[in-house]
Amino acid sequence: MIKLPASLEKHLQELFPKVREREKFVADILRDALDSHEGVEEEQNVSVGGTLHLFSDGGSRGNPGQSAIGIVLEDPTRGQIVREHMERIGIETNNVAEYRALIEGLKIAKRYHPNRLVCHLDSELIVKQLNGEYKVRVPTLKIFFDEIAELIEEFPFASFVHIPRGDNFRADALVNKALDTLPMPHYERGK
Repeated sequence: MIKLPASLEKHLQELFPKVREREKFVADILRDALDSHEGVEEEQNVSVGGTLHLFSDGGSRGNPGQSAIGIVLEDPTRGQIVREHMERIGIETNNVAEYRALIEGLKIAKRYHPNRLVCHLDSELIVKQLNGEYKVRVPTLKIFFDEIAELIEEFPFASFVHIPRGDNFRADALVNKALDTLPMPHYERGK
């Protein structure tokens, strides 16, 4: 473990009396910082503009249950994955996980300034809601729907396409990997 200054260690002990909680907190911060740094390096290698494909997936083991998201951002012209992201999001329903995956994917894609963003989801319900074919009747999902509507205003063009689950295997694999390997979010520990 990294040696922290005594004043910082004391403050962490007050916030997190258990050693395991302190270590998890510090590890999470370091992981986030490294992920952010990794994204900056990747952004320098990607040209601004062009078309990007976003594959997002969210899933829960139980409904609601332990949930995670997986995101794959791809440059179809070069046939390269630009960025991958996976994260556990706590106890959620499948639909909330799907929406949260897309929201995180849109935030990541925005950093690359694509002229066209094609979002691929294996949730037919959510694609039909986003394309205006179905109304969003569940108030908790409406919040996510509205956030997506705001996010896509920042793209010159964005579309939502339903794909079979088998065609979304990379994002799905990230969801399962997150559930199998990442620790649950800090706020879920007491449950």
